[in-house]
Amino acid sequence: MAREKRTILITGGAGFIGSHLVRHWLRNHPQDIVLNLDALTYAGNLANTEDFKGYVNYHFVQGSITDEHLINQLFERYQFNWVFNLAAESHVDRSIHDPLSFVQTNVLGTTVLLQACVRHWSLSDQNTPSKKHLFYQISTDEVYGSLSAGAYFTEASNYAPNSPYSATKAAADHLVRSYYNTYNLPVVISNCSNNFGPFQFPEKLIPLMVLNAVEEKKLPVYGDGRQMRDWLFVTEHCQAIDVIAHKGKLGETYLVGGKNEYHNIDLVNLIAEIIDEKLERKKGTTAALIEFVRDRPGHDLRYAIDASKIERELGFSPSQNFEVKLKETVDWYLANSQWTKDVISGEYRRFYQLNYGTN
Repeated sequence: MAREKRTILITGGAGFIGSHLVRHWLRNHPQDIVLNLDALTYAGNLANTEDFKGYVNYHFVQGSITDEHLINQLFERYQFNWVFNLAAESHVDRSIHDPLSFVQTNVLGTTVLLQACVRHWSLSDQNTPSKKHLFYQISTDEVYGSLSAGAYFTEASNYAPNSPYSATKAAADHLVRSYYNTYNLPVVISNCSNNFGPFQFPEKLIPLMVLNAVEEKKLPVYGDGRQMRDWLFVTEHCQAIDVIAHKGKLGETYLVGGKNEYHNIDLVNLIAEIIDEKLERKKGTTAALIEFVRDRPGHDLRYAIDASKIERELGFSPSQNFEVKLKETVDWYLANSQWTKDVISGEYRRFYQLNYGTN
C-alpha cells in the first residue's frame, strides 16, 4: 500500500535536532516534500544539511518564524500538510542574558505559525484518522521545573519553569493547546529530555566538554556538578517524533526520555575517560582539567522522565545504549574538526567568555 504523500514544513531544520529530523524524514519518507525553514542564527548551520541538500524533494528557505508575511507566503505556495516546529532559542544561559529574543522566537514565532495553520487549513475534518493536517510542537522537559530524587515527570505534571528559556517554551506549549481547544487545530506536543549527538552547537554540555578536552582547556562544571539529567540520543528522538506524528492521538502530549540519568560531574568524568582512551592519554589526564565554576541562576537540580505512555500506547522505547552512543558522538567530533572550526565563531567565543570567564 502506497504511503500518503505530504508536504512537510520543518522549522529550525538547520539546527541540531532539526537537521537530524530533516535527514530522518527524507530517508524514511521519500514520498514527502520537505521544506526546511531556518533563520540561520548562531546555532543554525547549513553545514548540518550538506549530506541531504541535493535531494529533489528537499527545499530550504532562510527566514524567521516571527515573519508573518513570509510564513503566509510559504503556506500559500507549498500548501503544507504537516508542520514540525523546532525553531527556538534553546539555551538556558543565553535566555538569562537575552530573554527578549526567547520571547520573540519561542512565543511570538510559535503563535505566527499557529495563526498560519488556522488561516490556511480547513479544520472541519481534523479528527479524521488520515491526519490530513498536523501541527507538531517539539518541546522540552524543562517546562516542568526541577525534580527531587526518586520523582519523575509525567504528562500530567504541572508546569513550573524556572528560566526564561523554559518559561517561553511553556508559554508556547500552552498556546498550542489553546489552538487545539479554541480552533480545533490538530496538534500534538512532545517534551523530550536532553538530546546529544553529532552537529550539536558547542555551548551544550557534551560537545563543550569534548572540544575543550581535545584542546586541553579547562572543563567548566556549574556548581558542584550534582545536577542530574536524562540523556536521549538525537536520532532516537527523531524516531520518536515520527512515531508520535503517525500514531499519536490529536491533542495529546507525549514525554520522550532516554532512560539514561547522569549527574553532570559523572558525565564529564565519563567523557574525560573516553577522550583519554581515544587520544591515548594517560588515564586521569583529561579529568584533571575539570574546574567547578559559579552555578548559573535558576539551575534546576534534576530532570527525569517517565516515558511509559509513549511505550505503552505507541510502542516506542529508546535503546538505552548511552555509553556506546556517547563514544560515537565523541568519535564524530574528533573526525569533523573542520565543522567544529567553522562553528566556533566570534559569536560562540563571546558566549563562552560571558558564561565561563577566561578559562
